[in-house]
Amino acid sequence: MMEEIWRLLPVEVKKRLREEEMLNNENIQEIRLRVLRPLFVKTNKNKYFLKDGDKDWIVMNKHIKEAVEKLGGYSLYAFEEELKQGYLTVAGGHRVGFCGKAVLEDGRVKTLRQVSSLNIRIAGEVKGCGERWIPYLFEDNVPCHTLIVSPPGCGKTTLLRDMIRCLSYGVNCKESYNVGVVDERGEIAAMKDGVPQMDIGPCTDVQENCPKADGMLFLLRSMTPDIIAVDELGKEADFIGVEELLHAGVTLISTVHGNDMDGLLRNKKIKNMLEKIENGRVVFLSKKCGVGTVEEIWDTHGKIQYERG
Repeated sequence: MMEEIWRLLPVEVKKRLREEEMLNNENIQEIRLRVLRPLFVKTNKNKYFLKDGDKDWIVMNKHIKEAVEKLGGYSLYAFEEELKQGYLTVAGGHRVGFCGKAVLEDGRVKTLRQVSSLNIRIAGEVKGCGERWIPYLFEDNVPCHTLIVSPPGCGKTTLLRDMIRCLSYGVNCKESYNVGVVDERGEIAAMKDGVPQMDIGPCTDVQENCPKADGMLFLLRSMTPDIIAVDELGKEADFIGVEELLHAGVTLISTVHGNDMDGLLRNKKIKNMLEKIENGRVVFLSKKCGVGTVEEIWDTHGKIQYERG
């Protein structure tokens, strides 16, 4: 999974990372480049500011420039839209976030210039992380609409991906299900030349690089899915698409940013959606016992009791 990242990193940054022996036995999760500040790496075990002898290894403006040129195919104009959104998803499902000087047009961000920080988040595939939770998503052997909730970086997408895999294979279910995935940012399936780079199961169809609302309708019309999965609901249009899906009788599994049920219900769009779901599940994640810790599972009647594992 790191091959795409090595190709995109500045030559000197890549060389320094590969020289760091302590990273050989750890899985890199984030690489952060900030102009005139130390090169930062987060792994599954620790966080590091890399050194150059006794001093910090400092990221220079030339490193940021080289990384941005590689990400944009040596043409900033090739990914103006991604710069405007503040992130870019690259092959393999990895996500690169940007900070810099915003260029405004009619009061809205048109693009970014003078990029000063990059956050490279390594896509994680953790097979099996969703298996024990699949039975909680069923009622009378019927899959329930499910919302996975957590702050950023707590494993929502990773858990969603593995639940898709389980449902598609029929792991811990009575049968396998046809799952339609709307992969707007390319982070769930990591499609390359029409082939998913992540294991999302044999009965899964992917609509990639498509707004969620449009993608849900495409899948409903063309693939007759049992379940539709989407990542990070947020825009008004997303919830309009969800309403169409609910009317069609297709099960929704999705993710959203949040911390707890009280906070979730303060979001009017989410509250309205949950009120329309008869048999639903809400799964809350945290980092308390590591990324992907399931804190609580709610149904329409309240919390479901389980033993945290």
